Amino acid sequence: MIVVGGGHAGFEAALAAARLGAETLLVTGDPERVCTLACNPSIGGSAKGQLVREIDALGGEMARVADATALHARFLNESKGPSVRALRVLADKPGYVNAARAVLAATPNLTVVTGMAEDLLLDGAAVAGVVLGDGGRFGRRTWCWRPDVSRRQDVPWR
Repeated sequence: MIVVGGGHAGFEAALAAARLGAETLLVTGDPERVCTLACNPSIGGSAKGQLVREIDALGGEMARVADATALHARFLNESKGPSVRALRVLADKPGYVNAARAVLAATPNLTVVTGMAEDLLLDGAAVAGVVLGDGGRFGRRTWCWRPDVSRRQDVPWR
């Protein structure tokens, strides 16, 4: 499987595929910045906290990495009912990236490649792989494209 994009979704997708035994290739522009947190490095809260718990229940790493790099943790809405209480963790930004990179490095069946996906390899109407900006070509039968929404990247369908 090829996963394009090393953000949180690409990180989790690559780990899931590799843990299921698929030879997985994670293509990212800068492996030193996998899972980089935004300027507010919080994980959790009333909305994202639900997502983090669901990822955790499915065997994902986001909650574990957040726990390992937590600087501060707080329960929100403690004075309200249990349905709106939520845990929010403030994570160490460089530590979070380093911990995520360590998880990737320790995962069997997973290779991280530096590059920018520029085009798709097609076999008829089916996607057969990806072409990187430096001309590198990687073919796989299955792949996952995780465009960076903060940069408004579009999937380059033909």
